[in-house]
Amino acid sequence: MHGDHIFGLMGLLASYGLAGHPSRVDLYGPRDLEGYMRACQRYSQTHLSYPVEVHSVQPGIVYEDDAFSVSCDLLKHRIPAFGYRIAEKDRPGRFKVEKAVKLGIPSGPIYGQLKRGENITLPDGRNICGADLCGPTEIGRKVVYCTDTIYCEGAVALAQDADVLIHEATFSHQDAELAFQRLHSTSTMAAQVALTAQVKQLLITHFSPRYAPGNDIVLDDLLQESRAIFPRTRMASDFFTYEVPRRRGVAAATAQ
Repeated sequence: MHGDHIFGLMGLLASYGLAGHPSRVDLYGPRDLEGYMRACQRYSQTHLSYPVEVHSVQPGIVYEDDAFSVSCDLLKHRIPAFGYRIAEKDRPGRFKVEKAVKLGIPSGPIYGQLKRGENITLPDGRNICGADLCGPTEIGRKVVYCTDTIYCEGAVALAQDADVLIHEATFSHQDAELAFQRLHSTSTMAAQVALTAQVKQLLITHFSPRYAPGNDIVLDDLLQESRAIFPRTRMASDFFTYEVPRRRGVAAATAQ
């Protein structure tokens, strides 16, 4: 609930309403988020044109549907702060329609069953294994976002085997004492989380302005500190984008 994480929220929601016609927005965050939102609307006389529902999160699953799940856990900061793990669910590989046609399998709902990896029996008595007609399973991608925190086991647990870990790196390793005082991470702490959790890619962010160009320590120094421990580190910046690559399993996994 610190200001640098919430001050822009009401302006974003107000602009969002002016830019289009959203039917509904759901917000997930710490317990005090709902009270903050009510106060912002009351004192700024902001009237949103769409419903907003605020959900107070607790450690565990906070959202799930057929495509992905979102879980959170407490981090270690001066006030309650949560890290989030977005886990995409595995998807069956491409259904090989041409192979199904050659086998004389009639089209229709049966194709959907086969694509899901199910075993079916045709009217002529043949048993068909759906996994044999599908390409390699698309392994669900996992993205983890750790907000304000010093190095902690909660961050490591959330980040386990993630494709991408977005982790704060407020301070340089040379300013570790400040990090411990303010319960923020250094560049090396973020790298240690990534290394311990065996993530694929680390993106560091949330830097102190003390590392602006011209100072004794600059942002590139933080990047090099992190890479000394975890080479697959990149530094986030305004308008930075990163496409999370897909991973493929073996075709037989579709039958599971």
